[in-house]
Amino acid sequence: MKAWYEQSFGNDYMLVYKHRNWQEANNEARRMIEWLQLPQRARVLDIGCGMGRHALALASFGYDVTGIDLSGILLEEARRHDVHGKVKFVEGDMRELPFPGGSFDATVNLFTSFGYFSPEEDNVKVLKRIRAVLREGGSFLIDFLNPGYVERSLVPSSERTDPETGLRIEEKRSIVDGWVQKEITISHPEGLERTRAYLERVRLFGLEWFKRHLEDCGLVLEQLYGNYDGSAYDEAASPRMIMAGKAV
Repeated sequence: MKAWYEQSFGNDYMLVYKHRNWQEANNEARRMIEWLQLPQRARVLDIGCGMGRHALALASFGYDVTGIDLSGILLEEARRHDVHGKVKFVEGDMRELPFPGGSFDATVNLFTSFGYFSPEEDNVKVLKRIRAVLREGGSFLIDFLNPGYVERSLVPSSERTDPETGLRIEEKRSIVDGWVQKEITISHPEGLERTRAYLERVRLFGLEWFKRHLEDCGLVLEQLYGNYDGSAYDEAASPRMIMAGKAV
């Protein structure tokens, strides 16, 4: 049986998350450039790039961007948006980044594209590969959910209808054995299409977990934010845990 992340990131993913905004991605990319102090033409790797919103935004600001994702379907969508061929999109596993050591000046890992794997060492392996592909002194940014906020504010269920397709999207959320998970069901109210079901799961790694393993992997945490507005991280109130630093 395939792992959840090999099943969920397909055409229905683009339906469930179609609300994600491309202009917001531009604004977030501007903030990342500021935080990472990226010089023009810096080589940037977007790990778990999905449909390419941030990769394309970074490329539009003059950076040499590569995006990697396990989903060929999402990469196809990314290439469709990349009308000028500015980004190199690569299909691959974040645990085995297929690039020579020191290939990049910076890496970004955004919107909780981390913590997918059941063996803890596989998640640590991602950090090791980030360090391996960064040049010495290169910058990294990891944008992860804030476990404390998730535990306090989790909405157990929600339902909406996509206005274009008429499909009903139901989401049930829970925290189970250290994972936050979302069960997604997509159905047609008149039964005109088969019902599809997906599961998304992310390990609830806290800040201390990241501090320990980043250091062990040769990555020094220098900046910590609670959201893309640059607000200070608050364990209880911040929706995000945005970590930035350098490879040593």
